[in-house]
Amino acid sequence: MSKIYGENVKNIIRPVDMPYFVETPYLMGISERVSAYIKAGFAVHLRGSSGTGKTSIAMHIAGKLGRPVVLLHGDEELSTTDLIGGRYGYKRRMVVDNFVQSVVKTEEDFVHRWVDSRLTIACKHGFTLIYDEFTRSRPEANNIFLSILQERVMDLPVTGDRDEGYIKVHPDFTAIFTSNPEEYAGVYRSQDALRDRMVTLDLDYFDEETETLITAKKSGLAPEEAKHIVVIMRKLRDSGICQCPPTVRGCIMIAKTLQVLNVSVDSRNPMFRQLCIDVLSSETSRKGNIGLQKEVRDLINYILDRSMETLGDVNNE
Repeated sequence: MSKIYGENVKNIIRPVDMPYFVETPYLMGISERVSAYIKAGFAVHLRGSSGTGKTSIAMHIAGKLGRPVVLLHGDEELSTTDLIGGRYGYKRRMVVDNFVQSVVKTEEDFVHRWVDSRLTIACKHGFTLIYDEFTRSRPEANNIFLSILQERVMDLPVTGDRDEGYIKVHPDFTAIFTSNPEEYAGVYRSQDALRDRMVTLDLDYFDEETETLITAKKSGLAPEEAKHIVVIMRKLRDSGICQCPPTVRGCIMIAKTLQVLNVSVDSRNPMFRQLCIDVLSSETSRKGNIGLQKEVRDLINYILDRSMETLGDVNNE
């Protein structure tokens, strides 16, 4: 592999199965649609709030395609050169002519050494590109994708070791983009021309079944115990008082910490209640609003009290 991709082999991810990916009807429906768009030759854009599974779904789809994966992360400092490559150092060439024994003729010249970056490698070899949170990069850096996705041609600077200023994109090249909504901090508005070249799927939070199975699978808790945590989180999220709604990530944090502390899922257990308050309230406020945090803690306590009446304690069932 290193002989083919040179020093950029470290940027290539072999397709792997995701053991913690759960195949619920909700996720299977998204996967089938994304796979269909890719098969039809379109780039796919997964857009949604934090915790809606954008990156996990993208990695799952890439694994099913069975081709090597190139992963990019959007960043304000990312430039077009970072995406396609550039001139790094020089390549030295020396010719020694000793045809006449008493005369030695030496010729030397230096040419710029071009090094392909991740996007160029993916386009050349037909790999799957996952561009995670691409709207965190400046729009001008992403202009290179306009011709890649439409004309299937990648514009490159003409260099000493390349005569043509472009390369044809491999037929198997696939691009999956992810992004947060535009109101998120640090997110740029994408060009209309670029968004027009991809199919955008707006992702919502998982359904209860999916969140329960994810929590159980990633923590080792029994599904009925995981469901108890998920229901508490969902009631808080549905309340509408949180600036940043809690997600399944919070459920996983609670479940894994319970395993470490050997604490049962029991709303009457002070440690379980405290973990729920710590984790779920930490996700809900951007600016540390003390009044809002108290309101959130009070609501979590209320939900925990009500959960004993409506769900019953798991360990007593």
